[in-house]
Amino acid sequence: MTPQNNIKPAGLMAVPAHHKGFPSGHGSEPARIRTDSPAIRLQHRIDLANQALALLCLLPLLALSLRYANRGLGPNPVETLTSQTGAWGLRLLWITLAISPLRQLTGWHWLIRLRRVLALFGFLYASLHLLVYLVFDQEFSPAGIFDDLRWRPYILAGFAAFLCLAPLAITSTDAMIKRLGGRNWRNLHRLTYAAAGLAALHFLLLVKRDISEPAIYVVLLAVLFMARLRKQPLRARLALLRPTPPEAHKP
Repeated sequence: MTPQNNIKPAGLMAVPAHHKGFPSGHGSEPARIRTDSPAIRLQHRIDLANQALALLCLLPLLALSLRYANRGLGPNPVETLTSQTGAWGLRLLWITLAISPLRQLTGWHWLIRLRRVLALFGFLYASLHLLVYLVFDQEFSPAGIFDDLRWRPYILAGFAAFLCLAPLAITSTDAMIKRLGGRNWRNLHRLTYAAAGLAALHFLLLVKRDISEPAIYVVLLAVLFMARLRKQPLRARLALLRPTPPEAHKP
């Protein structure tokens, strides 16, 4: 018995316009999704850039892991791990802060779509920096941690910086942006500059002799902060200081 319908395998084959379910008429064709539009090509390039950026951000961690495995961290491995993870956390945080001014300067608006990867890897290195301190330096001793917070101001500043960064990392997803709302999310993420200021203070108080390196971070942070203030009109900055009026009750 021969089949009643001659069914062809699905694929890229176009369905005839007179087929049942499609409007009839001359020149009618089913809608096709364009994969060669400029927006899709740009998104593809940004995805590749984010993947490459993630690999680059992982290189310092890979190098530290290899050095640790080969016992190549020097006479004080804990100090090396602490300093290197902290340094990369600072670098990535500063690069993240530089994205917006660089976008304004160059007009490359796609740069803003690379910021999340940089910020999350900065938080990763900050978390490793804290973890090295808790595990190797204090061995999870609550008494030792409390004494450091009480008597060492740079430890207190570092903890405060991490507490500012944690909610920013948690709310970095698209779902959290939708849940908080754009305005609330932007207000929350202004904590980035508070975290950067506390991190710079942490580094400055930690160094006892040559403060040239932490001073560079402080100057760069001041430049980035001034660039952000210059970008906002005076009226917009004053509006942030005014309390939000309560919404009128609907009848």
